[in-house]
Amino acid sequence: MDFWHFMLANRQQVLDLTLEHITLAAVSTLLAALVGIPLGILITRVPRLSKPVLGGANVIQTIPSLALFGFLLPAPWIGERAGRLAIIALALYALLPLIRNTYAGIRNVDPAVIEAGRAMGLTDRQLLFQVELPLASGVIVAGVRIATVVSIGLATIAAFIGAGGLGEFIFRGVAMVDNRVILAGAVPSAILALAADFLLGTLERRLGLRVKS
Repeated sequence: MDFWHFMLANRQQVLDLTLEHITLAAVSTLLAALVGIPLGILITRVPRLSKPVLGGANVIQTIPSLALFGFLLPAPWIGERAGRLAIIALALYALLPLIRNTYAGIRNVDPAVIEAGRAMGLTDRQLLFQVELPLASGVIVAGVRIATVVSIGLATIAAFIGAGGLGEFIFRGVAMVDNRVILAGAVPSAILALAADFLLGTLERRLGLRVKS
């Protein structure tokens, strides 16, 4: 009950930090999508780039989150603002599922469908936008879903460098050894991740059904 009393007493701060958390996760996922999806498309067209691109994204995943924040701090125009640093770091972590799912989705399109499109006189660009991307959309959205959930979870670390978000409650609670404060950050963050997973999962299923029909 103490937890709910704490949430009610600090509801404005909880709301403000939740909005900061959503902003960090949403902007970083959008940035990752703007980079990752085109990269996934690129490596389907230039297969020799697939190993270095996917390998580089895999390497980023192996770097501990706090270490990645530390690596980016000295970078000009990045480390000057904590929010900007957090967004760049979160976007880097979100790249792998976006690149991999875009690549896998396009590569798994039935070759017979592609050949039929070519026989109809479609150019490579028309094939991409009219055939491959629509058929791969469910798999690509699955990548966006994973990237979004990862960003929401890792955004709690952003508080460590002063970028805000629900992680502020978690770090404060750990320092105070106060479970109420820890839960005030952990519970809303978990709810956000579950809500994003549900909404994007629903979209993914609808796209899958549309492709099958």
